[in-house]
Amino acid sequence: MIIDHIGIVVKSVKDGIAHWEKVFDYKQKTEIVVNTRQKVKVVFLEKKGSILIKLIEPTDATSNVFAFSMKGGGLHHICFKCEDLSTEISELKKKGLRVIVKPEPGEAFENGDIAFIYARNNLNIELIDTDKKAKIIKMESNDF
Repeated sequence: MIIDHIGIVVKSVKDGIAHWEKVFDYKQKTEIVVNTRQKVKVVFLEKKGSILIKLIEPTDATSNVFAFSMKGGGLHHICFKCEDLSTEISELKKKGLRVIVKPEPGEAFENGDIAFIYARNNLNIELIDTDKKAKIIKMESNDF
């Protein structure tokens, strides 16, 4: 696995873009994408020679990141690319981590599969399948 990006929760992606451009010289890489499953807006920022930043804004009060954004937001997750999502999840579970979002299509990743793992100390790990084709990962419900 290699790091793909860092996810940061913000109250407003538009304000976040302006801040990261002005202060850190990052540039907007993608359009703002609405993820209807997770009830968030996301946008990716890039800077030559640096890691991608994903800004995350809740779309309503039922979003999993809404309360976090109301407290000022901040670092939400580190995302890793992996070649086999189901195998990686199984390996991380064997090491004591737990799945908090089961594999699902990631709207910001051309519907390639993503999953979230809780890694302790209030840090989430996002896993993205490097195969950008949307594929169904069949796992038994007791795998989660």
